[in-house]
Amino acid sequence: MSPQNIERRVERLEQRVTILEQLPAHVEALAVQISQLRDEIRVEFSAARNEIGVGNERVIGTLHEEIRDGDERVIGTLHEEIRAGDERVIATLREETRAGDERVIATLREEIRAGDQSVMTQARVLYEDLKASLILIQEGLPPRKRPRQRNR
Repeated sequence: MSPQNIERRVERLEQRVTILEQLPAHVEALAVQISQLRDEIRVEFSAARNEIGVGNERVIGTLHEEIRDGDERVIGTLHEEIRAGDERVIATLREETRAGDERVIATLREEIRAGDQSVMTQARVLYEDLKASLILIQEGLPPRKRPRQRNR
């Protein structure tokens, strides 16, 4: 080998050794940077967790309020609808009861009139039978004297 070649190779080798000598410092600097990066990431993750927790609490609180408001509106609406329905049912039942009462009253009146007519017819028949029986009895008895009327 030529002496130039060897010199050159030695120079390159010296450069490489210099670079390799600097390598532990670079690795240590990288280790420090990685450690700092870890610390920063921990801090950022912790902050992110806190922000997420606060955000979750706000969202949950808002949802609870919206659900309560919605529940109150639904309950109020249901109460109104139930009251309105109850009023309609009560009105309908009253109308049907009145109509039924009127039909019952009309039917009872007709039945009472028919019963009255039947009773009156039977009473007339009995009266006529009684008159006939009295006439027959009077015909079979001697005439009776009528009491005098007194003058006053």
